[in-house]
Amino acid sequence: MNRYMIQRTFPNGLSIPMTAEGRKACAGVVEVNAADGVTWVHSYVTPDRKNTFCVYDGPSPEAIRKVAERNGLPVDSITKVSVLDPYFYMAE
Repeated sequence: MNRYMIQRTFPNGLSIPMTAEGRKACAGVVEVNAADGVTWVHSYVTPDRKNTFCVYDGPSPEAIRKVAERNGLPVDSITKVSVLDPYFYMAE
């Protein structure tokens, strides 16, 4: 499975309440993604909540764009990434 970093812009800011409503919204995204073999790993959110950098696993950029559209989420860019772990180099 490939790993991707997805950059998104929310001009009015992203608001996901820490309530049952927010939990339901996130669960809905996860469910829609799963139908196309896409997994939302986690996201980083800027302090103003206008940009996110989301880590996803999926079969292709096209699959990620497809689920983003179905979820009503913007996509500014999709970049294939891999992990660089500095502690790997320090292990003996």
